[in-house]
Formats: sequence, C-alpha cells, structure tokens
Amino acid sequence: MDMWNVMEYAAWGLSIIFGLYIVIDWIKTDSTYSEEELMSSREGELEAMTEEHTL
Repeated sequence: MDMWNVMEYAAWGLSIIFGLYIVIDWIKTDSTYSEEELMSSREGELEAMTEEHTL
C-alpha cells in the first residue's frame, strides 16, 4: 500500500469521526435546550437595547 492510500483511509476515518461528533453534538444540544430557547434572539435583543440612535 502506498502513501496515498494510507492518506485516503486516514481522511475517510477523520471524516467519519467529525461526522459522528456533529451528530452527537446535535442530539446533545437538541435534548438540552428547548426549541424556543434555540430559536430566540436574546443577543439581538440585548444589542437593540444597548444601541444609541441619534437623529
């Protein structure tokens, strides 16, 4: 087996690991927070409250 085959298998292995991490994190986040909390824009509301508009 040459170097390129080893690198190809390593790349496939890393992509599987990253994909599993994304799915596990998605499930963990979905079970930890409610849909309303995930869809809220509290940061946007805080920014809007602290902005100073001058005309």
